[in-house]
Amino acid sequence: MYFSWERHLPTASGSELYTQDKVFTFNTVEIKVEPSFKVRNGAPMSIICHADISKSADFQLKYNFTIFKDRRLVFMTVSDTGDARYEVPVAKSSDTGDYQCTVKADKKTGSSDPVHVWVTGMTKPTLTADKRDVLEGEVVKLRCELPEEEPPLQFCFRKIKTNSTPRETCVPEPYTNFSVLEVSVEEGDNILQFDCFGRRNVKLEWEDSAHSNKTLVTVREPFIKPTLTTVPSSNVTEGDQIQFECSTVVVRMHDIEIILQKNKSILNSVQDKKLLRYSTVATLEDSGEYLCKVEQGGASKTTKLNVVVSELFPKPTLVASMTKLDKNKELILNCSINGFQKANFSIIRKNANGDIPLKNSQTLKMRVNVNDTGSYTCKAEVKGIVKESKPVRINVYAPVSKPTLSVAGGLPEVVLGKPLQLICHSVMGTPPKTFRFYKGDDVEKIVINDTYATFLDENIRLNDQRGYRCDARNNHSSGVKTSDILNVTVVVPVRDASLGSVPYGEVEDGSEIAFLCSVKEGSLPILFRFFKKTDNEVLLFEKIEHRDRAMWHKETMKRQDTGTYYCVASNRANVDVRSQPITISVILAAWKKGVVAALVLITIAGAGALALWWFLRKKKKAKGPSMEMSGSALAANLTSEKLARQPNDGDYYSGPDLESAEVEYTEVEVSTLDPHRDSMENRHSRISGHPDAT
Repeated sequence: MYFSWERHLPTASGSELYTQDKVFTFNTVEIKVEPSFKVRNGAPMSIICHADISKSADFQLKYNFTIFKDRRLVFMTVSDTGDARYEVPVAKSSDTGDYQCTVKADKKTGSSDPVHVWVTGMTKPTLTADKRDVLEGEVVKLRCELPEEEPPLQFCFRKIKTNSTPRETCVPEPYTNFSVLEVSVEEGDNILQFDCFGRRNVKLEWEDSAHSNKTLVTVREPFIKPTLTTVPSSNVTEGDQIQFECSTVVVRMHDIEIILQKNKSILNSVQDKKLLRYSTVATLEDSGEYLCKVEQGGASKTTKLNVVVSELFPKPTLVASMTKLDKNKELILNCSINGFQKANFSIIRKNANGDIPLKNSQTLKMRVNVNDTGSYTCKAEVKGIVKESKPVRINVYAPVSKPTLSVAGGLPEVVLGKPLQLICHSVMGTPPKTFRFYKGDDVEKIVINDTYATFLDENIRLNDQRGYRCDARNNHSSGVKTSDILNVTVVVPVRDASLGSVPYGEVEDGSEIAFLCSVKEGSLPILFRFFKKTDNEVLLFEKIEHRDRAMWHKETMKRQDTGTYYCVASNRANVDVRSQPITISVILAAWKKGVVAALVLITIAGAGALALWWFLRKKKKAKGPSMEMSGSALAANLTSEKLARQPNDGDYYSGPDLESAEVEYTEVEVSTLDPHRDSMENRHSRISGHPDAT
């Protein structure tokens, strides 16, 4: 980086000579700290900025110095030399930071690298308290301040008691250089001292200030520690009357409260009084530690007392002659106290809605029923003290009834390949009951339930003829009851239905036909249904058979019966099996074919005779009578030949005869007859278009 001034000099030729004699450049700009980069708090400190410059000649420059701390401007000056000093007479911890210097000369600027300066130590904080004389439970407000330091800071308050470790509480203050803390004065805080110190974080290290002045606070008791006593004494016997008394002496009565408690349960309390009394009849449960607590404001003091209650008599014991017995058996319950006979006894049955007294006696005899099942205890009373025995459980059992075994679906049958679910049900008897399922003589499953049990047999075979049975039992002495044997029918679904007919394929119009639908296997009875395949799947005939086939006779077949037929077979397995379809064509009967052929021949013969007659007559007019006679004889011979080919009554034409007659008629149509031709064609069209016409 450099800069130059140009000077113009005249020459002999009148031109000017340019020279560069005021050129300079910044070599380095650096910061120095005196006495060092680590300065004690309160000591003087100098930040020196030095600019090292190279010049082409000895000429003067003006230097503008700017010093920054943590990128904020703290000092500016103008100098004729390459040095500038920023004096800090008394260094504080707030002067800690990164310093950087910028120098500007003419149009050139140079900057130093940042230098960290650490002012070690902090100023001593000041501590003030809003009270110097307080009562236990009151609050003292403390204020710790570092007026010469800058946040963020942390203030630590210390509560100092005689012969104890100071209790320290630290409060961060990110925006202020002071902190306020409220301290509660507790029981036993007689003479207190408080002080504080400041703390700041420098380069991830904590630095603490010196401790502040100590502030003394005198504490007075608002009341004395309470006194707890019992009357007559702390050792009593069950049934004795015992009275607790708790008292204190207070400075002022307002807001005073006395509480008596045992095992965190409050027994009694009074307010604005100096004495609490509590009376009770002593029991064993009253033994233990009692606590009397006096509270006023935030202050509290407690006193403890241990009380021992001696046992007057032990708990009674209930003994039963039997705990598990059959219905209608006798039960004896006896209540007693070991080594103690003079007591009032009562026997009780426990109930969710409340205890049921049975008898005020030491012994109870009763003939039991199922409803007597339950828990029983006895109570004994001496001098107003009542004690209860441990409960005794009595179970009364009624015998199970003979179980019934049934199929879940209702009918005693199962489809081959499907699981079979059985239900064993015993109506009577006290639960729990134990059920066992048998398949043949093998035990398949054991179930414990109250009334019934289920069994699922998934291993059903075709020839499975073994019967099922179940038994039930409970804790009654009568033992096991067994059901009747249940035989289950295995239903085999229908398989492979097929349809046939006699005749097969074609049947004459008006004739009968027989359809036969059969299956390869399936349990009887079987429902057979016959259908003709149409858009609506028309059901023609159905029949239930106790065999593997069914026949349907249709006496008269008509032309409209032509179509596709199939059958469907099913049984109790509710599986429909459909056959392959067959096609039946209804053709014209043989006698109808003969009638049609005869009519065609007669028509052809008549047309030929008429044509011959017309031809001969025309020729006769042209040649004479001889030709007319010969034509008549030919016509007569042709006619007689055609008539001779007509069938006699009772004879039928086969299909080829009808076809040959149609060929003969076709040859006649090729003739050149005019008026008769149209009438013959119309007549032939009416016969062939209606196959049933005769």
